Amino acid sequence: MLSTAAALEILLGAARPLDRIEEVDTFAARGRVLAADITSPIDVPRMATSAMDGYAVRLADLQVTRQLPISQRIPAGHPAQPLAEASVARIFTGATVPPGADAVVMQEQAEVEGDRVRFAAMPARGEWITAQGADIKTDSVILPAGRRLDAQSLGLAASVGRASLPVVGRPKVAVFFTGDELTMPGEPLRPGAIYNSSRYTLRALLENLGCVVSDFGIVPDTLAATRDTLRAAAAEHDLVLTSGGVSVGEEDHVRPAVLAQGRLNLWQIAMKPGKPLAFGELDRADAAPTFFIGLPGNPVSSFVTFLMFVRPFLLRLAGVLDVTPRVLQLRADFSQSKADRRNEFLRARLNADGGLSLFPNQSSSVLTSTVWADGLIDNPPGHAIQAGEMVRFIPFSELLN
Repeated sequence: MLSTAAALEILLGAARPLDRIEEVDTFAARGRVLAADITSPIDVPRMATSAMDGYAVRLADLQVTRQLPISQRIPAGHPAQPLAEASVARIFTGATVPPGADAVVMQEQAEVEGDRVRFAAMPARGEWITAQGADIKTDSVILPAGRRLDAQSLGLAASVGRASLPVVGRPKVAVFFTGDELTMPGEPLRPGAIYNSSRYTLRALLENLGCVVSDFGIVPDTLAATRDTLRAAAAEHDLVLTSGGVSVGEEDHVRPAVLAQGRLNLWQIAMKPGKPLAFGELDRADAAPTFFIGLPGNPVSSFVTFLMFVRPFLLRLAGVLDVTPRVLQLRADFSQSKADRRNEFLRARLNADGGLSLFPNQSSSVLTSTVWADGLIDNPPGHAIQAGEMVRFIPFSELLN
């Protein structure tokens, strides 16, 4: 069995950003990945602005007298005239600082007497003035290619006037599920059957990543049906994702079906949960091969392997350069005396004392653990955890978006 690190290296080594580039409205670009650097055509701010409501002053005038008349009023969004000698300008936050002024005094430090203003203290040069280009300089890169766009990124792009952005096309993913025991919610639950929870989990995870999803549903447990579905799913998709049927049982038909339609580059990973994970390619007569990833059928196993392998693979297809989630070093407030030979991903959550609590049942079929937890402990092979030691914790906030 391959280590998790070696398996991830194989997947990411095969993934290349899609060559489909789209120009999309900035309003519609959240979650998309930039296909090119975004540079600013302007300085931000475009002129020196006031950081406070107050009075724009010339220091040389205040050295002569601390009481000066108001010569103009400058709201934000309105032009400013040069500051007349021996006068001040009433100014508001975000407004243009008038030429000639070299400081702004906040209104709380000024006393208005009719049409004149008295200042108690001398301000520092540049006080409460935001210089032109203090945030962004013309021609500087504000957002690099390969960045996945969040709300802040869209605001930054809009701040330099970008109404649209070039982004990598959305990955097209076909998904299907194998197992004669699977039943959809809303249907009668016959003897020996279970509800297909993974269909809901995996589709939601794919949609979170912005994928275009084609759901081929539940496929009968036969080699012929599995091959037919693989062939149909491979057409016009970047990835075929399956759940179930990748182990070695007599009713596990996905692996032989993939070998008949293409090839496998890896199968079985030294991780818990999720050992029977497969990665390969499906041949197509009309185009380059379509990638294939087969996930285990157990709901927790498919959830964890998706987060650790499918997510970074799809992000790389979408053009994201850094697909490594942030890892925290946190204290284990539990002991696990039995070490496993595989890399374990344990469902845990942060407790009120700043440490990690472990869900008591780590079985790959206990889906409640994924709702109770707020992240995964990445526990290396052969390691027993002692209470008080620091462990690697990957928050779900790093993995579910």
